[in-house]
Amino acid sequence: MIGYYISLALRSLRRTPILSALMVAAIAVGVGAAMTTLTLNYMMSRNALADKDDVLYAVQLDNWDPHEAADNPSEMPWEITYKDAISLLRSDIPTYQVAMHRWGGPITLEDSTLRPYTAQARVTSRDFFALFDVSFVYGGTWAGEADNNAVFQVVLNKSTNEKLFNGENSVGRTINFNGAPFTVVGVVEDWHPSPKVHDLNNGDFMKSADIYIPFGLHRVLEIQTWGNTNGWKPEKIESYEDGLGAEYVWVQYWVQLDSAEQRQRYEDFLTGFIQEQKSQGRFPRPLKFGLSKPSEWLVLNEVVDGDDRMLNWLSLAFLLVCLVNAVALLLAKFLRKAPETGVRRALGASRSAVFSQHLVESGCIGLAGGLIGILLTLAGLALIRQLSMGYMDSVASMDWLMMLSAIGLAILSSLLAGLYPAWRISRTNPSIYLKTQ
Repeated sequence: MIGYYISLALRSLRRTPILSALMVAAIAVGVGAAMTTLTLNYMMSRNALADKDDVLYAVQLDNWDPHEAADNPSEMPWEITYKDAISLLRSDIPTYQVAMHRWGGPITLEDSTLRPYTAQARVTSRDFFALFDVSFVYGGTWAGEADNNAVFQVVLNKSTNEKLFNGENSVGRTINFNGAPFTVVGVVEDWHPSPKVHDLNNGDFMKSADIYIPFGLHRVLEIQTWGNTNGWKPEKIESYEDGLGAEYVWVQYWVQLDSAEQRQRYEDFLTGFIQEQKSQGRFPRPLKFGLSKPSEWLVLNEVVDGDDRMLNWLSLAFLLVCLVNAVALLLAKFLRKAPETGVRRALGASRSAVFSQHLVESGCIGLAGGLIGILLTLAGLALIRQLSMGYMDSVASMDWLMMLSAIGLAILSSLLAGLYPAWRISRTNPSIYLKTQ
């Protein structure tokens, strides 16, 4: 029967092309607007580190202005100081631990026609690749001593290796970065999580690093972070060393703790570390630190904020307005067929059969509206990508799940819109129309 009802629905739509087009357009526009915002929020709220959500933790240390403690005791800096990062790296409790920040500079090759270009770099410790499950194509990471000493080694991502060495195994070859020679020790797969959970301080949806260099190069290269630097008190900075020892926070710190016992040991370690620093005149606020899972980190950093959620509700409200218009159009269309329906009822068609037939017709309208709504959504996302100049490329896109959701939303919306018109036409009294035939 469903096939027969679909055949009747298609004939009915062809008989009233303008009215049918208006109904499809109402559904399509509503679905397109709703799915554009829903897709953005869906892509923005994904946890790119969900596979390790129970073992990864972003570390926060509450070394901030004591005068702000009473006003906002729960807020802590998102990053830590360089000297605290060096101290925490000495702990042997975490399975893996990573201190890191954003940097960059020009890359050149000796005896190459490749023009110099600026690469995004991540200055980090050697555990970065194991902690975040970044897989190697060639080679491996640098030795542990490079986290504290000047070792001029570099790990490239796959795209950078393609650009510099045509995708060949480049381990052992040399590149010039910021005027210094670096030996390639590894090549990793392109790793661009979105949102960029590991570094939400420098653009939630920007691409991650092109190259990775050891954390121990700060002093010899006098590396200045390309990310955020924040401080709470005036300090006299006359040299690079003064900057490293200042209370400026600019280093992100993550640890992997595989068990509850390991986490408890690390919490005890942080407690002892802060108490030791308090005895030296640091950490003036009440003792507090944070260990946040990736899912919690996304919420704390408000990757999807209240304005985004409000936009979701507004788009759904717009879809509701479109549905109200679709209800009116469907009702007008179905009531025009009342004489035909009256004859069918007189010939023995049940009310449920008439109701089902017209509900199937509503579903066909919804399917057509959903397909066009997907095209409108793709156009809206393309416009967002263009206006954001690449910043939203990773989230302003539609996967198969959202495409199926768009069709499902359109069919569900049209069925809801068709409930009253289908019920109304199924209540047709056949005797009235038999007298007029």
